[in-house]
Amino acid sequence: MSQAARPGSAVRIGTLPVGDGMPVVVIGGDDARWLSLRDHDGRAQADEVIGEARAGWAGPLLVEPFSAADLGAVAEQADGVVIGAAWMQDFRLVQAVARTGLPVLVQRGPSATQAEWLAIADYCAAEGNDQVVLCESGSRTHLGGATLDLALMRDARERSGRPVVADLGDDPTLAAAAVAAGADGLLLGPAVRPGVAAAAHEAATVVGALLRSESPDGVAAARAAIDRVDAALATLLERRAGLAGTVQRLKPVGGFRGRDMDRERLLVAAMARRAPRLGEARLGPVMNAVIEAGLHLAEEDREVAPGPA
Repeated sequence: MSQAARPGSAVRIGTLPVGDGMPVVVIGGDDARWLSLRDHDGRAQADEVIGEARAGWAGPLLVEPFSAADLGAVAEQADGVVIGAAWMQDFRLVQAVARTGLPVLVQRGPSATQAEWLAIADYCAAEGNDQVVLCESGSRTHLGGATLDLALMRDARERSGRPVVADLGDDPTLAAAAVAAGADGLLLGPAVRPGVAAAAHEAATVVGALLRSESPDGVAAARAAIDRVDAALATLLERRAGLAGTVQRLKPVGGFRGRDMDRERLLVAAMARRAPRLGEARLGPVMNAVIEAGLHLAEEDREVAPGPA
């Protein structure tokens, strides 16, 4: 039985840690890749398919086997094993996968309950392999296809203490929602387009920086965490500048002459309540620079805007 009190711990897939407060990872993007031997229906040799993937990718690689016969090649060349949603109840395969000693990613079947899903993870642990990541792959609904159950995913994480990832397939639009719901990672389709992977990674970076605190244990990790916060900050500053330009066009008197200093003081005070360690004295100059940058940008946009016909 899964233990709610089980301490959270990261699962390391090759060089990639997943879970336990680590940055959100994108499997199928630049963090890790995966492939499914089931796509070949057993027509191709596992070692050849994995070797071809390895020739173009040196990072962490997960493989979904077609059968237990593939596991020798998987163990030799891959960093993790995927137990696909359609094969979650194949207990002989689950047992063989667990015994490889490789980290295991367990996709939830479309009709599987949470208890059944967690039981597969516990089954792997009973075989001596506790390096299990849970993957929410969705349930069948009236919408057609599979619909992610992010509440179920979050609850599975809390109950089991295991890392969870959300299977987005080829659609990155739920990436931000999945990260907000507590996903430790996102799983994309094996042959997803680069633009899809980039969109998922951007959503994971920005939302993760806004909603999750990190406790890095070294200079490199701390700088990487700062970079993620800066990415979110840049996104918000760009959006703020656009909105400020809209305000300047709507005000009777725009630009620097139309600055509302009382409103700016209230703005700084409100920000100080959210950032008390910085306080108004430190935030004041920062926001002045942000506001002036937005005003300069609005002036530049007005100068290049086409005049009336």
